Amino acid sequence: MYKFIQNQNKVDKILFGIIILLLCFGVLMVYSSSYIWSEYKFNDSFYYLKRQLLFAGIGFIGMIVISYFPYYMWKKYAKILLFACFALLILVLIPGIGMVRGGAQSWIGIGAFSIQPSEFMKLGLIIFLAAILSDHQKYITSFKKGFLPCLLLIFTAFGLIMLQPDLGTGMVLVLTCMIMLFVAGARLSHFFGLAGIGVLGFIGLIASAPYRINRILAFLNPWEDPLGDGFQIIQSLYAIGPGGLMGLGLGNSLQKYFYLPEPQTDFIFSIIGEELGLIGGCTTILLFFLLLWRGIKIAIEAPDLFSRLLAIGVAGMLALQAMINISVVIGLIPVTGITLPFLSYGGSSLTLTLCAVGILLSISRHAKSMEKSTKPII
Repeated sequence: MYKFIQNQNKVDKILFGIIILLLCFGVLMVYSSSYIWSEYKFNDSFYYLKRQLLFAGIGFIGMIVISYFPYYMWKKYAKILLFACFALLILVLIPGIGMVRGGAQSWIGIGAFSIQPSEFMKLGLIIFLAAILSDHQKYITSFKKGFLPCLLLIFTAFGLIMLQPDLGTGMVLVLTCMIMLFVAGARLSHFFGLAGIGVLGFIGLIASAPYRINRILAFLNPWEDPLGDGFQIIQSLYAIGPGGLMGLGLGNSLQKYFYLPEPQTDFIFSIIGEELGLIGGCTTILLFFLLLWRGIKIAIEAPDLFSRLLAIGVAGMLALQAMINISVVIGLIPVTGITLPFLSYGGSSLTLTLCAVGILLSISRHAKSMEKSTKPII
């Protein structure tokens, strides 16, 4: 690992350092936020910690391996990856195969573990979209030949995810793909037209499911139903409020004592705010801003259009997911049920996120190698 960090032609050391900080901090906060619930539910206060360490270890190894894997090889297998992701999204909807948790049929069980196909689709679609846009960029300004086919693909994936249903993951997927289309050169007029249709579609999605309407109402006035739909956001704000500037101290959260439901997942940022205060929360946000900055820098310095779109897609996905999660926790948007990258407890989510960062490191490494090879001898 020391050689890996030291060889500046092999890795973006700043990005690598940011990921290590987020990963270590995430493991620490998963334990701090979960040991009470873990002891009660499994009679083992280290249950979630041990599993998070396992997922982090697998994901970290995957990140290292992928960082050495030539990024352009992903383009070769983009169609196969996308087909596999669609197959998983269909399988998870089949009764007896898909597992229901929290009202969503989003997991496929494998022994004692489970995977979330929508997490694979986010990365698979980014890779495929980067491949097809880089090969057919000249058509992207044409609505019929370029923009529309991409939209049909994106919203087919979104539709399958919504059948689970999982609006949060679907939002991240669609917004990430829109960023990639914009960077590829799509016309602004196409986005303006799509925005109008999107607003109507979003209203339709909300109106079609009573629980989504309840979430909107709970967001507008959580105190109207403090023990029902408004419960999570109220308890989240109860956690963040007393944190003040410095927090109550690591491990001293009160909301994790069965007030905030499973605080190690979607609402882990609430516990960070309660235990580490404004300083801890702002430091966490700063790390995500630095991650986005490095991702954009890697995209700008990328050696070709495919790697540029791939880098911006991965960086955008991570930044959007963090922004949505934190916005939910502090009450800026309705509850969506989406995890905080690197910090929330999770198996496929954490592993796939680290593998995605491995792709960023691979692009950076190749960009540096090309820069070095083109330097004049004198």
